Amino acid sequence: MTQIISLFAVFLTIFIFGMTVMRLGLNTASQEKFKDLLLRYTDKTWKGFLFGAVLTAVVQSSSAVMVIVIGLVAARLMSFRQSIGIILGANIGTTVSTEIITLELNQMILPFLIIGFIMILYPSKWSFCSGSALFGLGCMFVAMNGFEALAGPITELSWVQHFLQRTNEHILFGLGLGTTMTAVIQSSTATTAIIMSLMHENILSLTSGIAIMLGANVGTCVTAVIASVGTTREAKLVAFAHIWINIIGVFLFLPFLKIFSEFVILLTHLPDVQIAHASVLFNVISSILLLPCAGLLAALITKLHGERAI
Repeated sequence: MTQIISLFAVFLTIFIFGMTVMRLGLNTASQEKFKDLLLRYTDKTWKGFLFGAVLTAVVQSSSAVMVIVIGLVAARLMSFRQSIGIILGANIGTTVSTEIITLELNQMILPFLIIGFIMILYPSKWSFCSGSALFGLGCMFVAMNGFEALAGPITELSWVQHFLQRTNEHILFGLGLGTTMTAVIQSSTATTAIIMSLMHENILSLTSGIAIMLGANVGTCVTAVIASVGTTREAKLVAFAHIWINIIGVFLFLPFLKIFSEFVILLTHLPDVQIAHASVLFNVISSILLLPCAGLLAALITKLHGERAI
């Protein structure tokens, strides 16, 4: 058991490392105009929504975008209300990662790693950024293969079988599991990747997998909360908004989880791809539904947390 858990920890580390390296390259490529563009295209909520989605898809991290937004609000360069659209858009942009890792690119893993490593060493900004993206992506695919290989041995452990059985039987248990896992490892993408591996081996039911994925969307808010500590009142409201937007989205979907699962099955017969598609659909639908209510959300959050966020 110790060996299995150690290997799992190693593959999780490789996945997060790969994701970090890929984001480093993408962030380095865009950082010069990053904040200027963010300020220029967020004067209206719908602009912030679109820009947040595109920006997060590019840098592959909703947490990174949230940290920057909190910093801008804390510096009074952006208002709390402006941040609502970006939060909604960032939730959509972050789903690109899970769709990427569903691609059948196993034969490209070694070329990605070798070419990426060589390009990182070359003294050129473009080469470093491109190499980081390739090398990071290769590491993510290595980790995904590792998760899939360990899925069988892990589920042979009696306590894991009991744990997964409870997840399959109780949706709220799966929701709590996804929230806790993501809060601990600080990556909703990594949590979703683990669930996709279990789904690939038909260990979890689709409904349970989606419930864990929904929980991961709540757990990822921890990063924004940490980033807001010691900042201004409005910056803390951004963190609260991130939490409430994700919680509202989850509870809008919970009553229709079985219907949603049945619809996702129609899109693809591959269990791991079903989770990736479910993540995209959940974030797109919930964000679009909440977008017209951005002003109301800002007012409610200010009323609920305005006095405490000091």
